[in-house]
Amino acid sequence: MSQRKKLKVISSNETTTVRAELARAEEANPSPDPEVRAVAKRRQFSAAYKLAVLAEADRASAHGAIGALLRREGLYSSHLSVWRREREAGALEALSRRRGRKAKTTSEQKRNAALEAHCARLQHELLQARTIIDVQKKLCTLLGLPTAVQDVSNGSGS
Repeated sequence: MSQRKKLKVISSNETTTVRAELARAEEANPSPDPEVRAVAKRRQFSAAYKLAVLAEADRASAHGAIGALLRREGLYSSHLSVWRREREAGALEALSRRRGRKAKTTSEQKRNAALEAHCARLQHELLQARTIIDVQKKLCTLLGLPTAVQDVSNGSGS
C-alpha cells in the first residue's frame, strides 16, 4: 500500500473516532440550544397600574428615587412622560385604551357617514360651480357680452 493511501485510511479512522467521541460527550452533557430566539411581546399596562406608578413618582422626593422606581418597575422615563400627558389631558379612558381593531359600526352610523360624505361632495361641487359662474361673468364683462343677470334685469324693466 502506498504511503498516501495509508495516511488517508488513518485520517478517516481518526475522523470517525473523533465524531463518535463528540457525540458521546453531547449525550452525557447536553448544552442549551444557542439558536433559541426570544419572542418579543408588547407590554400592556392597566390604567390602575399607570396611575399607581404616577402617584408614586409624584411622591418621590429623594435624589434618585424616580430612577430607582423606574429600574424596579422596568420602565423608561418616556413612559412617565406619556402617562402624565394623558393624565393631564383628562384621558383616563385613554390610559386603558385597547389597541387593535375598532368596534363594528351600526347600520345607522354607516348611513350617517355616507350621508356626510355625500353632503361634503355636493358642497365641493357647489363651490366649483360658483367659481365657474364667477369666471364666466368676468369673461362676459371683459368681452362686452351680455350676462344672464343683465338679460333678466333688461327684460323685466321693459
